[in-house]
Amino acid sequence: MRRFTLIFTVLVALAALASGAQSARKLRVVTTIPDLKSLTEAVGGDLVDVDSLTRGTQNFHEAEVRPSMMLKLRRADVLVENGLDLDAWVDVAVNGANNPNVVRGAAGRVDISRGVPILEVPTTRVDRSMGDVHPLGNPHFSLDPGLAPIITQNIADGLARVAPENRGDFAHNREAFLGRLNQEMARWQTMMEPVRGAKVVVYHPDFIYFLTRFGLIQVAMKEERVKMILVEPWNDVKLANRVAEDAGARAFVMATAVGAVKGADNYIAAIDFNIRTLSEGLK
Repeated sequence: MRRFTLIFTVLVALAALASGAQSARKLRVVTTIPDLKSLTEAVGGDLVDVDSLTRGTQNFHEAEVRPSMMLKLRRADVLVENGLDLDAWVDVAVNGANNPNVVRGAAGRVDISRGVPILEVPTTRVDRSMGDVHPLGNPHFSLDPGLAPIITQNIADGLARVAPENRGDFAHNREAFLGRLNQEMARWQTMMEPVRGAKVVVYHPDFIYFLTRFGLIQVAMKEERVKMILVEPWNDVKLANRVAEDAGARAFVMATAVGAVKGADNYIAAIDFNIRTLSEGLK
């Protein structure tokens, strides 16, 4: 009898340890772009382990699918994608990963464009064969901090579908992050107020959400005299400087995503970099 009691106690202890280990395991999350990595880390906190398939210095439209992407996706519980064709290449990587958790329609597939008011939706038929265009509307909405409540809600809902027991934690983390972001938004609005209505030129139309949020106007260089040309880190900065000089303007490399420039190592830092660059460059 004593031996049976001992065996039973050991089995109960082992079961408790196994259950504890399972509950303590972090969700393995993969995001298509680094902005979503930073926002998912803010929502998931200690309950997630997040990796991005791309770097902030890349043109996300032209990301090359690599075996390393498939390996990350093969182990993922959740895939967070931008949507609107910005990261359409991820479907190729998902097919190669052979992971039912992250196929389109699965609980672990999270499209953060759901509910976002989309700008620059074409009124005529366009597709990617026509060049660097946005056939479903402009997909660069993560650069607008005013849309973070929608984006983070989509992330929280997606994580909770896979780990419903942690829904409350995800909601708490999200609210804490938005509280910090709202404090920064008040400061950013104050910084940008003196340059409201200023005109800028962009190399690629990826700043319309950001510019609209802070009251700036995107124009063509041939139409208006401007002070600033906004340049992505993957473009030819020397050429941009020459073009800017000819126009009497200055070229500035912007944080087109988290990690795009030095110091923009999280979402709030990336937005702050852009605010400081614009508020100083437009004086």
